[in-house]
Amino acid sequence: MTTPVRSSSRPPSLRTPAAAQAPWLRFVIVLALLFVFMLGVNGLGDGFKSLSRDFVESFFDATSNPFVSLMVGVLTTTLVQSSSVSTSLVVGLVAAPENPLPLANAIPMIMGANIGTTVTNTIVSLAHIGRQEEFRRAFAVATCHDFFNYITVLILLPIELFTGYLQRTAIFLSSWVTSLGGAEYDSPIRGAIQLGGVPIRAAIGLITDSPEIRAILLIGVSGVFIFIALFLLVRTMRSAMQNQVERIVERTIGQSAILGMIVGVILTVMVQSSSITTSLLVPLAGAGLLTLPQAFPITIGANIGTTVTAFLAALAATGVNAEAGVTIALVHLMFNLSGTLLIFPVPAIRNIPLAAARRLAETAVRSRRWALLYVLVLFYGLPTLFAVLDRLL
Repeated sequence: MTTPVRSSSRPPSLRTPAAAQAPWLRFVIVLALLFVFMLGVNGLGDGFKSLSRDFVESFFDATSNPFVSLMVGVLTTTLVQSSSVSTSLVVGLVAAPENPLPLANAIPMIMGANIGTTVTNTIVSLAHIGRQEEFRRAFAVATCHDFFNYITVLILLPIELFTGYLQRTAIFLSSWVTSLGGAEYDSPIRGAIQLGGVPIRAAIGLITDSPEIRAILLIGVSGVFIFIALFLLVRTMRSAMQNQVERIVERTIGQSAILGMIVGVILTVMVQSSSITTSLLVPLAGAGLLTLPQAFPITIGANIGTTVTAFLAALAATGVNAEAGVTIALVHLMFNLSGTLLIFPVPAIRNIPLAAARRLAETAVRSRRWALLYVLVLFYGLPTLFAVLDRLL
């Protein structure tokens, strides 16, 4: 189903010069935000390097439990409402110049981030809770993303623990890619990032002489940089692309599943947020313009498209562990591609998340408090419980 293409309310001759320059201004803003984002990733690694060894070792000990690491990824992503932020933080920790987060600890965090990112479109679906049929359709489309990612983790986490499939494959690919240049990997914008970080470190140095407090402040400032830069980047790209995104989705409805996946990838790369892409599908489903089988391939494509942010973060990594940032970014990509290849091609397997989403939607419609309980327990309660039990046991 297609809708008439909306045109500008002003004829071209009456558009203001500012409007004509808006694309160039937007391009400059996007470049500036990407630079701030990369400064944050690089600063995070430098701050983590400066922490005391006892603190670093206690963090590594906690995340060495893969289930705790998984729940850290879920909870972090649900709290910041963005897997892009949490995966960027993981890239920064893995690529830290000294005392880097081990890849084995980071991989379950990446898996958890994939689960946590689905909370946004599930919350969006609750806006339809007052209209029964709309809510049934919207909640099913939202939660199929949840079930797909949970099933992927249930399959790939045990495989990873026993075989190291993702880690071994990503290390091989990153070493192969970086060897093409004939030299060890280093950030192509290393000088600019290091120069940009000088005033930040100088300002922190004026606040305190304690190396430990400086490290904590640098980590905090870097985290804020990452969050704000990605938030504004998504907002800028969404304002620029929203009409085009809606038209592309509407024109894709009813086309092939492969095309749906490609559209999901492209839209997510364009707006730098899988949550924006999948949340757009929810009201379309609620209005009856999009069915669950039609939305599912776009959702999977959005899962793959969101991995581009980790690669952007890897560009900011400098120092001896810079290649590890590329490796964990490849882990994120391999995880989503592997989940797609394991689940989508076989109809019997592909129907599992769809059937589960329909069943949950039916339950939520009969008693809507189950929908609220589902969000609270799955995305907030369960990760918190794991963290508390790990501290007590």
